Amino acid sequence: MILAASVVATVMLTTGIPAQYGDISGLKLLKPEDGMDVKSQPPPPGAIVLFSGKDLDGWTKTDGKSPPGWKIVNGAMEVVPGTGNIITRQRFAGAFHLHVEFRVPYMPQAKGQARGNSGVYVQGRYEVQILDSYGLKSEKNGCGAIYGVAAPLVNACKAPTVWQSYDIYFRAPVCENGKKKEPARMTVYHNGIKIHDNVSIPIDNTTAGLGGDPCKPGPIMLQDHGDPVQFRNLWLMPLKD
Repeated sequence: MILAASVVATVMLTTGIPAQYGDISGLKLLKPEDGMDVKSQPPPPGAIVLFSGKDLDGWTKTDGKSPPGWKIVNGAMEVVPGTGNIITRQRFAGAFHLHVEFRVPYMPQAKGQARGNSGVYVQGRYEVQILDSYGLKSEKNGCGAIYGVAAPLVNACKAPTVWQSYDIYFRAPVCENGKKKEPARMTVYHNGIKIHDNVSIPIDNTTAGLGGDPCKPGPIMLQDHGDPVQFRNLWLMPLKD
């Protein structure tokens, strides 16, 4: 892993991390808090709970029917590589706040896009990338990127194996008579730090999205990119347009 020159601390992390997530006790951290889990944010009143840690009843494979092949580990859902992406049974339109907590494994031998890769696809179309990009330059395909559209304003990643969060404020395309008049927009906070500010998304489908009519509601999709990324505490709060 390429780290910035201003390494200021090395933190010895405690046990309790699944074996496949790796031992990062010797990893040099840019800041001590980079080795600490983000504080979990419970769903506010009125939020739609997408995953509570108990079951995957609200999710299917991308055919919308088959049960997901992912597993639950200690209250988190974990990608089972090769089983495919999963989507919510519910479809969403308009404006909403999506909260996602995730963590990526420590894969020091892997490179680039093979390092703890997954993604959150809003309406199944617009991906906010998940990747182990700790200490790296912000890129359009790095962690926190609106994939292929916009690099994050800053790299707000925590170290691998540590719980992180996205708070995605999304407004769907504005449509009239079934035709798109204005593009989708997105503001994103990564671990509480703003990394996108009302970004206009000029395309209707980022790489590997479900596609379809941008004027129609879509699900939340989580990506199987071959790595055992974990998710917990997913919820969505509808907002006024």
